[in-house]
Amino acid sequence: MQHGSVVRLIRDRGFGSLKMENGEEIFFHATGVVGYPFDNLAEGQAVSFEIGQDTHGLGQRAVNVRVD
Repeated sequence: MQHGSVVRLIRDRGFGSLKMENGEEIFFHATGVVGYPFDNLAEGQAVSFEIGQDTHGLGQRAVNVRVD
C-alpha cells in the first residue's frame, strides 16, 4: 500500500492526481476511490492507494484509493 496526498482534483471530469511519498504524481479516477465520495475529497487530504495499470494503456494509475 502506498501513501500520499491529493494534489489536484478535476471534479467535473472525475479525476485528479496524487502526490506519492517519493514526490512523484500519479493519476487517479473517481472510480478508483473506495469507501468515500469522490466529490468530498479535498486537495491536501491524506490517502492510501495501490498502483495499477491504466485500462486505456496510458501507464500507471492509483487504484483502491482510501482516505486515511
